[in-house]
Amino acid sequence: MDYETYEKECAKIKAQNQELLTAFRAYLEASRLSQKTVKKHLYNIDFYINEFLLYEELQQPEEGVRKLNYFFGYWFIRKAMWASVNSIKENIASLKKFYAFLEREGRLDPDHYLDMLEEVKESRQEWIEGLIAYDTGFSSADMW
Repeated sequence: MDYETYEKECAKIKAQNQELLTAFRAYLEASRLSQKTVKKHLYNIDFYINEFLLYEELQQPEEGVRKLNYFFGYWFIRKAMWASVNSIKENIASLKKFYAFLEREGRLDPDHYLDMLEEVKESRQEWIEGLIAYDTGFSSADMW
């Protein structure tokens, strides 16, 4: 696909994503979260679905449920200048809420949501350690 077509398709997906973010905002506000927390979750999800999922190929938010390992284990720590242990934890919380919302709305298979939760549980510490290693310039190759 040429760049112009890619940009047009991105614009279409971003317009759909905006509608989804509006519905997600209402979902968060109905949960009685503070406005500060709602804004943080919306920012994190907007970055995930409109930057990360559209960076290399055109992907819908539902497809992103299977991309967390690549996002946290590689992409986020290299592309987001604000990546930190705290921001990883915040993004995990946002993504868990977002995919719970999609599952509740019938847009995500319940098994995919449960698989995502298991992946987060199993990989969270590895993602954090990967960030620390990246930030300090340490790699597993340095051990040998």
